[in-house]
Amino acid sequence: MTALSRRGVLKSLPFAAGAVVTTGAAGPPAMARTTDTRPSFPQPETRSASPDTGRLETELTVRFTELDIAGVGRVSTRTYEGTVPGPTLRVHPGDSLKITQVNALPPNAEATQATHQDMNVPHHFNTFNLHTHGLHVDPSGEGDNVFRAFEPAARPGSTTTHRSIVDVPADHPAGTFWYHPHLHGSTATQLLSGMAGVLVVEGDVDEVPEIAAAKEVVVCVSELKLSGGRVPDLTSHGVYDDIVSTFLVNGAKNPVLTIAPGEIQRWRIVNAGALTAHFLSLGGQEMHQIACDGITFMKPVATTGVTLPMGGRVDLLVRGGRPGTYKLTGGGPSQHLLTLVVTGAARSMSLPAALPGRPTRLPEPTRTRMLTFRSYENVFSGAFPNAYRILGDGETPPADPRAGRADLAWGRLSADFVNQRVRLGEVEEWTVVNDSHNHSHHPFHLHTNHFLLTAVDNRKLATPVWHDTVAVPPHGSVTFRLRAKDFTGRSMLHCHQLQHGDEGMMQIVDYVK
Repeated sequence: MTALSRRGVLKSLPFAAGAVVTTGAAGPPAMARTTDTRPSFPQPETRSASPDTGRLETELTVRFTELDIAGVGRVSTRTYEGTVPGPTLRVHPGDSLKITQVNALPPNAEATQATHQDMNVPHHFNTFNLHTHGLHVDPSGEGDNVFRAFEPAARPGSTTTHRSIVDVPADHPAGTFWYHPHLHGSTATQLLSGMAGVLVVEGDVDEVPEIAAAKEVVVCVSELKLSGGRVPDLTSHGVYDDIVSTFLVNGAKNPVLTIAPGEIQRWRIVNAGALTAHFLSLGGQEMHQIACDGITFMKPVATTGVTLPMGGRVDLLVRGGRPGTYKLTGGGPSQHLLTLVVTGAARSMSLPAALPGRPTRLPEPTRTRMLTFRSYENVFSGAFPNAYRILGDGETPPADPRAGRADLAWGRLSADFVNQRVRLGEVEEWTVVNDSHNHSHHPFHLHTNHFLLTAVDNRKLATPVWHDTVAVPPHGSVTFRLRAKDFTGRSMLHCHQLQHGDEGMMQIVDYVK
């Protein structure tokens, strides 16, 4: 595997998606206006598997697109199918997802074409691949294989074509997932361009009568770093530091969603940003969480706020309260992601008492591992002075043990070193520590398998929660149990602050029998 073929966060956030917050709701809301000129609430285009064939065959073209975004202006950015986000893909357990991906981006700039001695330097911003984030599917071949590289054509104006085939197991959980590029070195830039889309697996939870009666709303939160109407490539470490993030929901800035008093809506929320976690708060409205990272709970859980790390997802049942105008806040109290207007005739809708969730117990572990996420500032010369490392069990040894400081030479991603070899069926307990010197948040993401979060900062959770992405608090830790199953082959774990991942905070996992 060559270097080419591999692939701002809030302070003091609660630790995990689904954490119940005990602070009170905001004060009385202003009454709704009838002269609101904000954009109405959009939904991404939907592409669904055929019920006759059990296949979703579709094409996704990636190109630079000129977009006119109300409240933002004209933007030139990389997109799937000319939109931010890309189409929502919907399948059922047992279906096959067949995607033809067309790379219509221009050739990579000369500065990024040379083979990098250090694969942990961002590069090849017009080369991508496909990651079906959160799906429990085969990570090899033409499946959810992030070791592939879909390069652009060598001649401007030409395209290249690439195929992915993702077979969804018949027992796959129904839930909210998403897709995005995952080529090591270009992921942060492409996500900050808006290259992402929602992926829904339909199934048992959707047939619960109270959920089936609720209006379903996709809420895909994108984070763009715009300068002069475009997203600059990550050619040096500080490129994005002084650019204020532009947050869009389904491609619109602060769109308006309406709900009736007493009405229950089912919101599928995806944090498709690369750099910023969100604490979601909707003062004055009743919210119940029913799923985390695509895994359904055993029953709805009332909450007044939810932390959503980069890459995380939550499913919420939102009940309209008193008529008025409300804000869904995200990256901070002043960051409004969408406006909710409660209006119309009152309705009477019920919450489900129970859900077809996954049990939150695993047997005692037979193996333990400890990983340490650590970042250092201004330790190297050149365009990328910071070091992002994963140390502890399975850390990558340096190519030359004599080179540089020992703690900086070890732990970076290597193309030819397997960091973690995990046996299918064996229950393991992992502890992931955030020991960064700069108080960074590091969302831990594991490909292919979910894990059961059992403790934060060594404090046991009353009810463990299934995740594929979880925030590791500064100078803190998370503990989880993992039982990998079904699929062998090489996969990944990494920090889902994607600039950290592109610069080396990533490891290779090999699932074996």
